[in-house]
Amino acid sequence: MKSLIKLFILFFPIIFYSQNAEINGYVNHNKKPIQGIEVILLNQNRSTLTNEKGFFNFSNLNNGKHLILIDSNKYKPFRKIVKITSVKKTIINVELYENLSEVEEVVISSNMKEISKLECAAPVEVYSSSFFRANPTPSVFESLQNINGIRPQLNCNICNTGDIHINGLEGPYTMVLIDGMPVVSGLSTVYGLNGIPQSLIDRIEVIKGPASTLYGSEAVGGLINVITKKASKAKPLSLEVFGTSWAEINADISNKINIGDKAISLLGVNYYNYQLPIDNNQDGFTDITIQNRISLFNKWNFKRNKNRIFSIAGRYVYENRWGGEMNWNDNYRGSDSVYGESIYTNRWEAFGSYQLPFKEKIIYMFSANGHYHDSYYGTLKFKANQSVFFNQLTWNKSIKKHEFLIGASMRHTYYDDNTTATENIENNYDTINKPSITILPGFFIQDEIKIKSIAKLLLGIRYDYHQLHGNILSPRLNFKINSKNQKTIFRLGIGNGYRIANIFTEDHAALTGARDVVFSETLRPETSWNGNINFEQRWYGNKIDKIALDFSLFYTYFYNKIIPDYSTDVNKIIYSNLNGHAISKGSTINLEIKINKQINTRVGATLIDLFSIENNNKIYPFLTEKFSGTWSFQYKFEKINLLIDYTGNIYSPMKLPLLGDLDPRSPYSPWYSIQNIKVAHDWENGMQLYVGIKNLLNWTPNKNTAFLIARSQDPFDKEVQFDPNGNAIATANNPYALTFDPSYVYAANQGIRVFFGMKFTF
Repeated sequence: MKSLIKLFILFFPIIFYSQNAEINGYVNHNKKPIQGIEVILLNQNRSTLTNEKGFFNFSNLNNGKHLILIDSNKYKPFRKIVKITSVKKTIINVELYENLSEVEEVVISSNMKEISKLECAAPVEVYSSSFFRANPTPSVFESLQNINGIRPQLNCNICNTGDIHINGLEGPYTMVLIDGMPVVSGLSTVYGLNGIPQSLIDRIEVIKGPASTLYGSEAVGGLINVITKKASKAKPLSLEVFGTSWAEINADISNKINIGDKAISLLGVNYYNYQLPIDNNQDGFTDITIQNRISLFNKWNFKRNKNRIFSIAGRYVYENRWGGEMNWNDNYRGSDSVYGESIYTNRWEAFGSYQLPFKEKIIYMFSANGHYHDSYYGTLKFKANQSVFFNQLTWNKSIKKHEFLIGASMRHTYYDDNTTATENIENNYDTINKPSITILPGFFIQDEIKIKSIAKLLLGIRYDYHQLHGNILSPRLNFKINSKNQKTIFRLGIGNGYRIANIFTEDHAALTGARDVVFSETLRPETSWNGNINFEQRWYGNKIDKIALDFSLFYTYFYNKIIPDYSTDVNKIIYSNLNGHAISKGSTINLEIKINKQINTRVGATLIDLFSIENNNKIYPFLTEKFSGTWSFQYKFEKINLLIDYTGNIYSPMKLPLLGDLDPRSPYSPWYSIQNIKVAHDWENGMQLYVGIKNLLNWTPNKNTAFLIARSQDPFDKEVQFDPNGNAIATANNPYALTFDPSYVYAANQGIRVFFGMKFTF
């Protein structure tokens, strides 16, 4: 009996206070009801969705305190403690405010149209202009160094040209777009990236893995889409100038002009100058190239009925750069007395989009560019002229749960140079110049199927016809499933990619005079199959604005892979298709934390296992790290408008090309890290002053090796003795049997330096 009394006393308060108490509420944004948003009664572990009037209800509640939580990606988190006493019904009104950090995460690279990043069936990484401002640089090439899984790779110790590696894959496997158009390709993959000023970037979108289904050749390993600022959202006037203790000067100016009510123009000018030869490693050669570059950019946005798209943009880049022996000047260009690598680049680009005036959403896009290259690598003269014209028409159509994207494209490439790449032998006697003309038509279709409200299935295929290689198909499948509040997302992707190689436009090593280029066969298109799994989790709270975890596993299988052979003959680079297959696999993780608008932290790490199998031998490639990590830490002192940014990266050892068994240099690079810090102060009038240090650890590759450039004292091999087979012989003044070679490179020779700058926005 006593036990029954105790149970009655224990449960009596709940029975007494749980009669009919309710919480009713209305959820609004800008005085408009929000339908379908999740409202959580945290202490009761209950939730409900708002109806078309924004109304929600929790009934059968006991008296006491109850915590209401609304935690949506689109809106800032809402928390409220509701106290119920004797009143049976409690009514609350909830006004939500946009979470601007999430609204800005709109991407176009995955589906060729603007879509929320969280809605994408394929994973896309987005980096805003503020991310790159943490470490000011004069070009896109340098600014990518703090993105996880991406490494800007220098390909020459002398002229400092480079390309971009994604997950360990060489630069030619990465497609670079500007506003969704393949503007930077072919010859400009080596030289065109330096002319894109950071000040004009709105954001950069990154896809890791094949994107050939939508974008065709070159998008085998990944895609980087540089989205420039919309003229309508740009500031009327912006000016930024910064310099370094190495006497580098970079200046950016942009100006927005309204032309009546129908057009807005954004004009940007970038100028970069470095004219102070430095030889800190004392090899007799410049540590970094002397450069003089100007870039002009103009973008127009036009207002049309029903917000139809119409934009057009153009860019012109001129650059004069040289690197070589410290006493080199223009008088020695092409001579064999003082070694220098001198490169003149003239480049123009035009691209735009126009939405046709139909009920259906049909968009025409185009890009055109011309690239003229005039260079000497020692005594080797290389001149090239390339023009690319690209046209594309896309049609978006929604039918019930299906979102179709249908498109057709045509790419015309003209390429001419003074090498054997554009030679043709007629009648077995005469060698004539014959420029390469490639016409590549393509057609693609994809269907994004919405499965209820929590899942999507994307199916796509592309067909291209190449005049030499015939029919090429590139299929794609992506699946996405997420929780109702989209805080947890799981993605699965399978895709095919292909690449048609042009060695002289893609591989800088093929252009230097140090080695002869040999093609052992007619090169066939490379093909890859990729599978990836992506998991994304987000948390929000009152004090913690956002915690985002992004984890991916990837596996890519290549066949017909083109791998340059540096080892068979140290005087040659031999190109051929791999008689076997290659595999790239690994994982990547990103963690982002934002706290009280004061702390913003990103940490990322990537593991890579890249190798090829030929004749049952496992071969690891040159210049590919197995591990890389990046970080950025930002702290804002709001009361005094002071911002501190600390950024950095770290790389594991990479296999490096040697010149023979006697070469004393290490076959692998060491672990190394580049770290930077910046302090900035803002004034209310739009002025910002900043100062910082680049390469805080003063790390340079020459500290871990006997020398970087082989036989820098004899760049024309005048004192090298060769055997009948053309191999260098060890002699008293050449004990390691080396020839001149600058290809032992994996990072910049530029050490610690102070930078300071000023930005003014009107």
